[in-house]
Order: sequence, then C-alpha cells, then structure tokens
Amino acid sequence: MSILVTGAAGFIGSALCRQLTARGDETVIALDRLGYAACLQALPAQAVFIQADIRDATALDAVFAQHAPRAVFHLAAETHVDRSIDTPLEFIEHNMVGTFQLLEATRRFWGERGRPDDFRFVHVSTDEVFGSLEADEPAFTASSPYRPNSPYSASKAAADHLARAWMATYGLPVIVTNCSNNYGPWQFPEKLMPLVIQKALAGHPLPLYGDGGNRRDWLYVDDHAAGLMAVLDHGEPGGTYLFGSGREHSNLEVVKAICAQLDQWRPDPVGPYARLIQFVTDRPGHDRRYGIDPSHARRALDWQPRTDFADGIAATIRWCLDHPHWANRDYHGARLGLIPS
Repeated sequence: MSILVTGAAGFIGSALCRQLTARGDETVIALDRLGYAACLQALPAQAVFIQADIRDATALDAVFAQHAPRAVFHLAAETHVDRSIDTPLEFIEHNMVGTFQLLEATRRFWGERGRPDDFRFVHVSTDEVFGSLEADEPAFTASSPYRPNSPYSASKAAADHLARAWMATYGLPVIVTNCSNNYGPWQFPEKLMPLVIQKALAGHPLPLYGDGGNRRDWLYVDDHAAGLMAVLDHGEPGGTYLFGSGREHSNLEVVKAICAQLDQWRPDPVGPYARLIQFVTDRPGHDRRYGIDPSHARRALDWQPRTDFADGIAATIRWCLDHPHWANRDYHGARLGLIPS
C-alpha cells in the first residue's frame, strides 16, 4: 500500500514524510514541483520522489495509476503571506486551481477503484482562514467562521471549501485540518524564526512589524506531523481537526526568546542580540491574533503536542547553527509585501 503526499519537499510535508516512512508499513509517494522553498534533502531516502505540479492533470492521473495510493495528504501550497501581497495570482493558481485539479484526479482514481470506503483525502490548511481574533475572543474551533484577510488566507479558504464541496457533491472521503504557526528544522528562512536567527547571527537588524504585539499559537512541526498521522488512522470523513499548542506568544516574545538563547550559545561580543530589534511599518492586512483550541483533536484523535515552546525554539536554533548554509540558501531576507503609496 502507498500514501501520496503533495508538497512533500516543503517544510511540513517533509516532516510528515519522515514520520510516515519511520513507521515503515507503507510506501510514501512524495510529490512536489520543487518551488523555491522546497528541499529534497529534507525528504527521507525511503520515499519515492516524483517531481510534478498539482495543476498538471495528466501528471496526476499517471501518479495515481502507477502507485494507487490508499490516501492523499494535500500539503502543496504557496504559503508566505508577504509574497501573496506581491503576487496574488500565484496563490490563486497553486492553492485554488491546484487543489481543484488534485481533487478531480483523486475523484477519477477513487471512482475507478469502486469508491472504497477506507480511502482518505486529507486537506491540510491553516488557521489564517478564520481571520483575526480580538483580544477577548475565544480561540478558533472547527465551527469558527471564515474571515480571511490576505490573498494567501483567502486562497486557502477557497481550497478548504472546494475540498468540502467534493465530499458533499461527489462523496469523496475528505478530512480538513487547520493548524497554527509551525516552526522547527528545515523551515525556509523567509519565515519569522529562521529569519530572525539568520539576521541575528549576521548582526543585521531584526525587523518586527508594528509594535510586535501580534499573537500566534506556535506548534512544533513534528507535533503537527504526528497529528496528521492520527487523522489518517482515526479521523472521520467530513471531520475538521485543528492542531495547535493551545498557547499563544507575541512576535516580540518569540524574537526575544530567540535572542536570549543565541546569547547563551553564540554570544555576540558587541552585546545582546535583542539590541538588534527594530520595529518597522506593519504589513498590510496584518491579522492581530490567532489562537487554536485543540481540545477536539486531543479527544477525537488521542493526540497532543509533545514539544514545549522553549524546547522547540532550542531545537530550532541548534539545527540552524548546525546547518549554516541552509539559512543562506537563495534568500537574503529582503522585505516583501510592500504596497507602494
């Protein structure tokens, strides 16, 4: 038996592939178009890698015909909010059109196989589809309304609706998951944590949008991957499962925590790294707060995050220190998402 993972060479996709192959009972088909943030080195050697674009219906049909997966994890997506501000059409094409083509290819394969009840299509999404929470609002749950505020989150929201519609209309066994901000090893350095680590070590300013008070739930990537595996084993078609730590931290708190650990492990003779923090003009449409209530996933899937926030940051920093060339790969930290006035 085999499992197909799209976006497999990405940050979360590769973490999932590593855990699936470590379990060792099924072949992992790792599909990725190898966009700018992909990394083949993050994939386990046991995975069967296929370079393909999910917008290519012919390529997808060939993959299904050859490998006959019993389940699909759909993680292929453009993910960086700032890039979506600059190039929204790319997000529409990859996140919406790509999801449509994958759903259709899956539906054709599933139908040809006699519509097996045990087949699963796991659509992996984000908490950003729910928009911004007020300070006193309860955290997101599966019943939270959709209020996307960026081209990225809007494209992911549309993909969520497509996935659910393919179950309601065609019966495809779809499960939707939404996760909070992931962090950990192998993350492309445009994201907050690896970007801060890279800039701090280079002695460059550490830019923080607005007042640094935007709050996020931070989830270690291996904990998220474990949750996705629990969905495959125990999730119900039509269900929605939210993965998060259940703990929120402001961006300023995150950056200060990184600086404090770097002060211990790689001290800068000029002074503490926190001196480099610089507040910059906020991003357009920047959501103030995200929070996840993961209690349903904990009960229904017998899942819970294992990694303490401080331990996760320590592991992330140590990995970046041990892989200095990764931090500098084809990305120099230039700001994106600026709208000319």
